[in-house]
Amino acid sequence: MEQELMRIGVSLPANLLSRFDTIIAQRGYSSRSEGIRDAIRDYIVDYEWLSGEKGEKVGVITLIYNHHQRGLTDRLTDLQHESLKLIESSLHVHLDHDHCMEVVLVRGDAKDIKTLVEKMMAQKGMKHVKLTITSPGEGL
Repeated sequence: MEQELMRIGVSLPANLLSRFDTIIAQRGYSSRSEGIRDAIRDYIVDYEWLSGEKGEKVGVITLIYNHHQRGLTDRLTDLQHESLKLIESSLHVHLDHDHCMEVVLVRGDAKDIKTLVEKMMAQKGMKHVKLTITSPGEGL
């Protein structure tokens, strides 16, 4: 089934685009568009998988962000305080002068974890957010 292709414009920092171009060349893509389509498909699959999750889950939220972004650390702290029932522990690491990494261990309802992660992703200054989630072990 042939689908109509839509043309879009995307603004990216030069270093991000350069890294992306290097990766798509190493993976053998014939164009940037192919790599972007693949990345979007992967993003959609991850989102749909997480959206279908239900019940008690445990997981790790990994955050990398620019700690100079005005108000970001306060907003992240507020989000974590609002989600105390989910958060088991957290670790904060200074990666360099500008960037921090936080690892947040969570346990609770999948829907609540997803909501927390999406709020973290939406924060300006966030460089990377990754959720790794699984069942707590019963029945495995």
